[in-house]
Parts: sequence; C-alpha cells; structure tokens
Amino acid sequence: MTALTPAMNLVEVDARRRVSLGKIATHDRYLVREEADGVLVLEPAVVVSAAQARLNARPDVAAAIADAMDHPERSVPRRARH
Repeated sequence: MTALTPAMNLVEVDARRRVSLGKIATHDRYLVREEADGVLVLEPAVVVSAAQARLNARPDVAAAIADAMDHPERSVPRRARH
C-alpha cells in the first residue's frame, strides 16, 4: 500500500467509472494508457492537423524553415499576381 503524500491526489471513480481531475488537470487533453500492473498513465496531448503532422514528419523541411527564419536577409521578395 502506498501512503498519500502532499504531491499525490486521491480521485474516485463514479458509478459510470469516470473520474474528475478537477484542479489537478493542467492540460485540456490527455492520452491515457494502462500499464501491466493496472497503473493509469495520463500524458498531455495536443491535436494537430494532418498537414502539420506531415510537416512534423519532415525534419529537413522544419530545418529549412528554421534556417529561413534565422536569416531573413536571404529571403527573396515575391511579386503579387494580378
């Protein structure tokens, strides 16, 4: 048995097996997984668009964008189309 410490919070499931994180939740979304011993682990999650996920999967593109932001003097002005 684990003793409750000041860094721990006790939550109870309701009749529908739900818990309220109330004041202890610091994020809006979490991924949850159950460990083999029954421990539930909540990991903060962020939802991104499919386009952003594709960009995140391309470190070369992210590096090129970061480089362009670090060196705006190399930018090429674009003329507006009419």
